[in-house]
Amino acid sequence: MARTALSLGVRDLAAAAGVSADTVARFERGEALKERTVAALQSALEAAGVEFIPENGGGAGVRLRKRQDTDAQSHEAPP
Repeated sequence: MARTALSLGVRDLAAAAGVSADTVARFERGEALKERTVAALQSALEAAGVEFIPENGGGAGVRLRKRQDTDAQSHEAPP
């Protein structure tokens, strides 16, 4: 779901995480992977703008981080 929300292909995510496309496919099928592989995938998705939401009674989830408008910030008056 996170990969699709970012409009990333399997190969794109694989390259960003430093893993093979087959590894991404195995992960998406729910197969067991090494902890460091899962961490690499999570880091790549987070760097691309995904936030992982912890279990809160309704299940774990993901959302896209709000993008900050750098132009608006550069025009703000100093504090």
